[in-house]
Amino acid sequence: MVLLGNEAIARGALEAGVDFVSTYPGTPASEIGDTFFKIKNQILKFKKDFHFEYSTNEKVALEAALGASFCGKKSLVAMKHFGLNVCSDALIPALYTGVRGALVLVVADDVSCFSSAQSEQNSRAFSYLAHLPTLEPSDPQEGKDFTKLAFEISQKFKIPVMIRTTTRVSHQRSLVQTSAFKLQSSKKGIFIKDPHRLVTMPPRVLEMKRELLSKIEKIKKFVDKSKANRLEPGSGFLGVITSGICYLYLKEIQTELNLNLPILKLGFFYPRPEKKIKNFIKNLKKVLVAEELEPYLEREIKILAKESNPNLQIFGKNLLSQVGELKPQDLILALSKVLQISAIAPKCRTLKKKKRLPRLCPGCPYWLVFSAIKKAVDPKKVIFGGDIGCYMLFGLPPLKIQDFLSCMGSSVGIAHGIKKSTDQKLITFIGDSTFFHAGIPALINTVFNQSNPLIIVLDNRTTAMTGHQPHPGAPIPANGIKIEEIVKACKVKNLKVIDPQNQKEMILTIKEFIKKPEVSVIVARHPCKFVK
Repeated sequence: MVLLGNEAIARGALEAGVDFVSTYPGTPASEIGDTFFKIKNQILKFKKDFHFEYSTNEKVALEAALGASFCGKKSLVAMKHFGLNVCSDALIPALYTGVRGALVLVVADDVSCFSSAQSEQNSRAFSYLAHLPTLEPSDPQEGKDFTKLAFEISQKFKIPVMIRTTTRVSHQRSLVQTSAFKLQSSKKGIFIKDPHRLVTMPPRVLEMKRELLSKIEKIKKFVDKSKANRLEPGSGFLGVITSGICYLYLKEIQTELNLNLPILKLGFFYPRPEKKIKNFIKNLKKVLVAEELEPYLEREIKILAKESNPNLQIFGKNLLSQVGELKPQDLILALSKVLQISAIAPKCRTLKKKKRLPRLCPGCPYWLVFSAIKKAVDPKKVIFGGDIGCYMLFGLPPLKIQDFLSCMGSSVGIAHGIKKSTDQKLITFIGDSTFFHAGIPALINTVFNQSNPLIIVLDNRTTAMTGHQPHPGAPIPANGIKIEEIVKACKVKNLKVIDPQNQKEMILTIKEFIKKPEVSVIVARHPCKFVK
């Protein structure tokens, strides 16, 4: 089958017999959840106890999947890299408790910030922080195969396992050799009481950490024998150690430059196949470590080289950038310097096109909100807060009303801090899905600590930015939870629900609420034009 990388991961989970899937949509991981959402009814015909959900946020998604794994179920949870930050509070103790069934965590990094502009995160750091076994596929075939392998490891060692991808891996398509699904009818899970294993409290928690480290040592032996790490023999004094998308670039370059370099392709990032690495480098004079972002592999290989080949010259981030995606031409230039050959990196064909910044869709209800704001206040005299969603584009021309932007739900939290520190007027925006994800605690904090920003909840009835997935407030697939009822329960006195098409009411309410001494909320409700 021709599959997208994310579709191949979903396929691998089905072939492994997954029972429970939870996710919060976020590019570049969204298609994993979307695939299960599209086919869940077909799965349920064969696997009566299968469950799929779009969770409120990534922490809740992981906790739900962990709960299912405690009952002997095979669980999969998927998210983008920032979601890993959100769920880390639940993730690290999960490595201590372990699982009874299986738990696979798929995290997609957005190298070069194509869809996630807030930071260029390298989620591999969590592998060290949490002692989290981590696999890195290079293409859709490995995406499928490594997902099955991750379930095998998780079930064998009773430990959560992470699959870390990047945009280029998640969003490439290729032929994938498939196997049959494990869709036999399933029975309800059983939770077996075992506080000794599942309650993380001192002093037992220190014993749990020792048990976790012992598991990692056992997994190391498994990793050293795994075919997910493979040696491709070659000739010469230079070898290359690589993983992920860089492996595909390297294979392309080998053909283009007629090279025959020995390559060690690592499928496991953590724990590493130390014996394989030592055997690979022991007879080499030079090695190039080809990896994107921070030099985690390079640092580990330098440590191993001290034991097996102290004179080895190791090249990596002295030739390759630590910022942004690596491209084939970057690797060509690096290899040419190490090999001292005059290879010229191919120039990418540049298409003549007019530069165009992204902007809100024609007919988007957010245009109406912006129009009302411009008529209600002087944008130069008001601070405007941004959050994560389509309305991030408020910061770009022609709108240009966004003075801060950080992470999910932070518009309200930061606005509170600013209002407690200044007498300046402030309007902050948050979307409906983002409000449910992370905005409610910040709103409660703002009310409790007596701050007075004007919060505009942009309610377009869907999670529009990542593909129009449902959320708790959306009218489909069921009657949604009303945002205004939650706002009332948070004791907000100044509250109005307005269709921004009613420009007169919108303008008058903004003028009124921005002067209030207490927090004020406008729920600007009008469906996204793409909501069916």
